[in-house]
Amino acid sequence: MKRIFSFLLLLAGGPAVAQTQTSSLTLNQVIELALAQSAVARQTQTSRDQSYWQWRSYQADYKPQLGLQGVVPGFSRAVTPVVQPDGTTDFRAVRINNSNLALTASQNIGLTGGQVFIASEVQRFDDFNRSLKRYNNQPVAIGLTQPIGRFNALRWARRIEPLRYQESQRLYVEERETIAQRITELYFDVLQQQVNAEVANQNVQANQELLRLGKERYQLGQLSQSDLLRLELNLLNARQALAQGQLDAQNAAVSLQSYTGVRPQTLRLTVPAAAPRLVVPAGQALAEARQNRSAVLAFSRRLLEAEQVVAKARGTTGFQATLSANLGYVNQAPNLWDTYAALQNQQQVQLTFALPLVDWGRQKAIVKTAELTRRQVQVDVSQEEVTFEQTVQVQAGQLSTLAEQLSLAALGDSLAQQRYAIAQATYKVGRISLTDLTIAVAEKDQARRAYILALRAAWVAHYRLRALTLYDFERQTPLAAK
Repeated sequence: MKRIFSFLLLLAGGPAVAQTQTSSLTLNQVIELALAQSAVARQTQTSRDQSYWQWRSYQADYKPQLGLQGVVPGFSRAVTPVVQPDGTTDFRAVRINNSNLALTASQNIGLTGGQVFIASEVQRFDDFNRSLKRYNNQPVAIGLTQPIGRFNALRWARRIEPLRYQESQRLYVEERETIAQRITELYFDVLQQQVNAEVANQNVQANQELLRLGKERYQLGQLSQSDLLRLELNLLNARQALAQGQLDAQNAAVSLQSYTGVRPQTLRLTVPAAAPRLVVPAGQALAEARQNRSAVLAFSRRLLEAEQVVAKARGTTGFQATLSANLGYVNQAPNLWDTYAALQNQQQVQLTFALPLVDWGRQKAIVKTAELTRRQVQVDVSQEEVTFEQTVQVQAGQLSTLAEQLSLAALGDSLAQQRYAIAQATYKVGRISLTDLTIAVAEKDQARRAYILALRAAWVAHYRLRALTLYDFERQTPLAAK
């Protein structure tokens, strides 16, 4: 039998606050509020946005880049050394302007790591002391820069960054489900303390009535002084439990407020109905987890990053070369427009290289370190994959057990409540002892707490399985980012 209770958060000045509370929030409503306004939810959104702009930056590396650069003006007035025709150096006062402006369009080549470009550049030189003005113009130039034997960062980014972006999207959904799971835990922490306070309050009222009856029976000689003192002690213990329950409820409410951002003095929490009773085969849960979880992509990404470290170690040691080539047209003249007449061909080809001849094992050590790092990552990922699969399968297998425990706890709560009602009525007519009544009270209280704990475990397991698989088994649909 499922019992649904509604009661207020017990805060300082409880009765006054209770009069101002008018709203009632369910578990789902608190989760939605927290996902919309809590600090941890905003942090999750910020991380997702950062991943998006990192993805945009990666995409931009493969698109044409257009840039304008130059030095305007480049004025200089100084005394500089000037080499004379006879080889001597003379110091001359100069007053010059050397400005240039270049427009460049470039495109990275992801497959090879090179770059092609088209450029147009004009340079102006002024010698104010001699009233001299010259232009050097390169209207068009086409060039290529191609590393040889070097690490190709673009090629590895094309393999890793799409995985990283997809991982971030799945991680966002996963973190929201993890937040929902944590809120569920905090929500039931509050409810557990509220139940304790509610039970204590009911016991206070019941013990007050029993003490009143006990005093009447004592005066009639139907109750011993020992039992009367026991009734007074029971009332005192119930009042102490009520005070402690109120204090614990306040502390639990503060923890819930700190995580969710919902003000405790505006809350009225309700005990949720039982979590959806689902039968999820371990194989299906594992298949959905492999299809949807960010961890699966993270495993692949980490293995690729380990391979990237090895490639980088090999590509930054040993033989390295860069081929540069460009061709275009160039001319110089005193007037800018004259530079476009009788343009001259310009070709440049250059191969620069570096080859270490003796490095005392440095290259081998760097590569070997990277290879050992890769091997360690492979071992770690393999172990984490096993743990990942076991966690999902165990969580799926626990659902039916937790649902059965919840049903038994609900039945136990109902039976304990009925037994207590019978025991209380029977005690009032003097047919059972105070000890039997005390036992019935303890069993009633324990059954109520056990039901709330079982309800908590079922709901936490429900959201944990959602977070582990990113799949809503109740609606049979993958969880999507909002």
